[in-house]
Amino acid sequence: MHLRFTSSTRQLLVAFLLALAGPAAALDAGDVAPAFKAPRLDGGGELSLEELRGKVVFLDFWASWCAPCQKSMPQLEALRKEFPADRFALVGVNLDRDAALAKKLVGKHGIGYPSASDPEGKLPTRFGLETMPTAYLIDADGVIRYVHRGFRDGDVEKVREKIRALIAGAR
Repeated sequence: MHLRFTSSTRQLLVAFLLALAGPAAALDAGDVAPAFKAPRLDGGGELSLEELRGKVVFLDFWASWCAPCQKSMPQLEALRKEFPADRFALVGVNLDRDAALAKKLVGKHGIGYPSASDPEGKLPTRFGLETMPTAYLIDADGVIRYVHRGFRDGDVEKVREKIRALIAGAR
């Protein structure tokens, strides 16, 4: 038997599961980002946050069923291309149980940034994720400097300025 859920039902289900996952406090600016290794969505090994140390990192949690996530992805891809790869990395963490759905969305939008695959939702628990999408802007030393919850038109401008400031400060 294969159950199908509407987008809003899936969002409620994820929120419910995140609430059941435990009392992990949501990470915020000033907290150290938890180190992790997770399989890459594309099957090409593992993604490690520690390997990106020294760069400013925008870590974006997303899923194919999340409408704001779908809206953000092409804008984040364009944003990724604005900054030098030796100083900035944009990395996703996909929460789909079915990797094929996530891969289809990545292909549809021509996304070039890597995503980790976390179908069991271990990383959202470690970060204390409260809503989808949520992204963490992490400085070169691994400290979270900004948390962006949700995504609306115009949000990318604020994110761009925060990235610019962190890169300029890391010189």
